[in-house]
Order: sequence, then structure tokens, then C-alpha cells
Amino acid sequence: MKTLEELMALRDAAKAQMTARDDSTEVTRIVVGMATCGIAAGARPVMAKFVEETAKRGLKHVTVSQTGCIGMCQYEPIAEVLVPGEEKVTYVQLTEEKVARIVADHIVNGNPVYEYTVGAVTK
Repeated sequence: MKTLEELMALRDAAKAQMTARDDSTEVTRIVVGMATCGIAAGARPVMAKFVEETAKRGLKHVTVSQTGCIGMCQYEPIAEVLVPGEEKVTYVQLTEEKVARIVADHIVNGNPVYEYTVGAVTK
């Protein structure tokens, strides 16, 4: 980078991609547990896959963020999907393959993938 214009263009491009902290009530939030237990169980690639899938589909109404311990370490990696006006859905024992289906079925089409949820695993 050699000019102020190049720096400003880079800043503008980064700002255009920043939706992870949008606090709008119309935003669907995906929150991935990234405490030590989650990271040890594979939460980093799961979070990266959520970011990749939502970006690939151009989902501007979706934010992906991280949190600390969700409190169910034995079920990590865990992600919670919070759709405005709907009950929270907690997905457990996630893999990158499961993330792709969650984004396609739940986030895009509004059909939670119940077999990946905490209720299905604890029964």
C-alpha cells in the first residue's frame, strides 16, 4: 500500500463486509460457543464454515458471532440460532457438513434441522 487512497479503499471494503456486530432486531444471529471446551472439540472450523456458508449465499440479514461457554461441554461444538420472533434453536455436536445443512435448511428455508439439536441428542 503506497497511498492514502489505497488505504481508504481497503477500509471501505472491510466496512462493507462488516455485519458481524449488526444489532438490528431483524437480523438472524448464529452464535458459536468458543470457550476452551468448544475450541478443543472443533468449534473453530465450525465457526469458519458458518461464516463461509453465509457469505457464499450473500445472507446480509445473518450475523455470525462467538460467545464463551454455553454450559453443555459434552455436546460441543455448539451453535445457537436466534431468528427474530422465533424460539432459539441450539445445535450440538456440530461438524462442517452439519453447518452446510443448517444454513441451507434452517437459515435459508426456515426449517430447523431438529436431528442436530440438543433435544434430539439428549433423548
